[in-house]
Amino acid sequence: MHIVIMGCGRVGSALARALEKQGHSVAVVDQDPTSFRRLGAGFNGRRVTGVGFDQDTLKEAGIEEAGAFAAVSSGDNSNIIAARVARENFGVENVAARIYDPRRAEVYQRLGIPTVATVRWTADQMLRRLLPSGAEPLWQDPSGAVQLAEVAYDPLWVGRRLSELEEASGARVSFVTRLGEGVLPAPAMVVQEGDLIHVMLRRADLAAVEAAFAQAPEREGH
Repeated sequence: MHIVIMGCGRVGSALARALEKQGHSVAVVDQDPTSFRRLGAGFNGRRVTGVGFDQDTLKEAGIEEAGAFAAVSSGDNSNIIAARVARENFGVENVAARIYDPRRAEVYQRLGIPTVATVRWTADQMLRRLLPSGAEPLWQDPSGAVQLAEVAYDPLWVGRRLSELEEASGARVSFVTRLGEGVLPAPAMVVQEGDLIHVMLRRADLAAVEAAFAQAPEREGH
């Protein structure tokens, strides 16, 4: 997958190296060309100097063929604008924005942009936003047989009960991250736009659970 990263600070450079190590092609955008030194001599991706929400700059970085976009610059406003441009103008499916002000998280989540607050930021969290399928587990037991994983779902599950997802996949929903906060599932709880669903499952069942979540639910009455 080709992935574009806006911001080449400590976070962006670490994310770029991690993604390239996983075999993805990466382009990094930053206004300061000297910031690319953080990538190191071994980085083989693109280095694009420019404003991360400028459409011509994004095109130079390969946004039109990108499967994911991460906005991790030092400015909240720049990050959310760039994330919206990537999703709304270029149709990038997996988009994530880092924020410094967690009070803005609810606004961003309502725009459909997954956010990672700086105080809780880790490279693994951002990777899971960009690469929701097949990502490293959030937790696993010592044997590795049982895992807690964040699983991506078809947008048509929005408005349907979590219990329906569990029935379709055979997995147990452990908790939901909603508007930046963890929520324990209730019997009648439905999926809302922007929810991140965390599932407890057997490692051997991960592919089957991902497939069930990725399949649109049957329409009611059919």
